[in-house]
Amino acid sequence: MHMERNASIDRLLERHPGIVLVPGSSGNGALIRANQLLALPRDADHVHERAERWIEHRNDADPTVTVFHLNPRHNIDVSELTVDLSEGSAHKTLNVGPNHIVTTQPEWHPSPYDDPKPASAIATPPTDSTVQTDITVALLDTGISQHQWFTNRKWFADCALEVFEVPDADNHGDLDSVAGHGTFIAGVVLQQAPDAQLVINKIISGDGVTDELELFRRLTNLQSGTRESGKRIDILSLSLGCYTHDDKPSPVLEHAIRGFDRDTVIVACAGNAGSDRPFWPAALKRVIAVGSLDSQGHDRAQFSNYGWWVDACTLGQRVTSTFFTYESDATGDEKFAGFARWSGTSFAAPRVAGAIAAQAADQGVSATQAAADLLDPHNHVSIPDLGVLVDAAP
Repeated sequence: MHMERNASIDRLLERHPGIVLVPGSSGNGALIRANQLLALPRDADHVHERAERWIEHRNDADPTVTVFHLNPRHNIDVSELTVDLSEGSAHKTLNVGPNHIVTTQPEWHPSPYDDPKPASAIATPPTDSTVQTDITVALLDTGISQHQWFTNRKWFADCALEVFEVPDADNHGDLDSVAGHGTFIAGVVLQQAPDAQLVINKIISGDGVTDELELFRRLTNLQSGTRESGKRIDILSLSLGCYTHDDKPSPVLEHAIRGFDRDTVIVACAGNAGSDRPFWPAALKRVIAVGSLDSQGHDRAQFSNYGWWVDACTLGQRVTSTFFTYESDATGDEKFAGFARWSGTSFAAPRVAGAIAAQAADQGVSATQAAADLLDPHNHVSIPDLGVLVDAAP
């Protein structure tokens, strides 16, 4: 396993030369953008003043976040500099940190626990014309693709062209490592809540990699978009995240999460490293962190993260959902007919998001009330280090 992890790191760093692996406080390390610091605008001038000798230039084009680019000739340890800036400031703690790499899950190879396998078709979830409450679920992921489950739904017709994903963006003749991830997740939500209105946002590339800066921007854009349109987001489901250099929450990412109205329920995957190391944003107090049970629904799936910070668990192993219709040119052994079977906490999180949406619609209550009821440890079974069991229908 150690050799596999090292090889995965090497491949990722080879594909993305701007990414570096830095030591972590737990000894496991974290991935960051080289020579970049992120700061909230209110602290940017203080950061600049204290780190001016190492700063090559700063970018204030985005009013919600300042990006500092450090001069690579100085070979600065960004993590160490972050600690010095925060702890050594005469001001209150500065909201500054590295630009952590965000993936569809926290292992070094950015993918769910396993690769998708072709699966038999499952029936389209029936909608209920008597449902009066429109529950909106936002998905920030790899986007979405054409599928018979989605064709006649208004939310799908509203999807912009830029959110559509393709199976082989790098033209290598086979599926990209996380191609279909967003399409699969949309199907997981609809299996629980067929009447949910989905908002699709594409943030993850075909190889499963983005960064904290891009996630911050997408989260703040989603907030401003809802304010401008007057349309609320009831539930936000995130099947992505990162480890941090100090195992503490990134102040920039935490600020973006806090920007959501308290009426928005935020759900995120706990990660697939089989570890109790906090994974962000799932481990934030504002977020419902979701771990995975095995395919029998009895025990923790071997890959699932766990710990005091995990709030809920449900099935995340051998899940069947919507996927591409696709046949590999390179090997010929990948032939999908619109459905796949896949494992990972990536798929447990939207299952819980869908269960919350369904309960809110069925009971005519807000998503926050539905989440509180569904995750009440006094009324539901709890599993140590995995939180409340959400036994959603398959």
